[in-house]
Amino acid sequence: MHIAHLTMWTEDLERLRAFYEAYFGAHVSSTYTNPAKGFKSYFLSFASDARLELMRSTTIAMAEVVPGIQRLGYIHLAMAVGTPEGVDGLTQRLQHDGYPVVDGPRWTGDGYYESVVLDPDGNRIEITA
Repeated sequence: MHIAHLTMWTEDLERLRAFYEAYFGAHVSSTYTNPAKGFKSYFLSFASDARLELMRSTTIAMAEVVPGIQRLGYIHLAMAVGTPEGVDGLTQRLQHDGYPVVDGPRWTGDGYYESVVLDPDGNRIEITA
């Protein structure tokens, strides 16, 4: 068994798609649209074959979440870049481009080298070596 994909709701589908495409090398599927339900989505595929679905709806009221806050439930997406230098470089690039870095880069107590940044919607992304 394996996880087939993870999914995120967003208010700005194009902005979030462009972010994951530009910084994490996502390959984007064609758009799926269901006008009757006010629904639109993309599947983003990564080099490891992992997939992320981004969805937007005009008919569902979304609960507001404070960007970057720790809470119960799914809390972050971890993206492995291969090396500590890769973590440093991508973290610096994201910070330079205005994305908040909320932790690191640093070695964790369990041996990971990582940083934590926020995507445009405030979702936590752990960038690991």
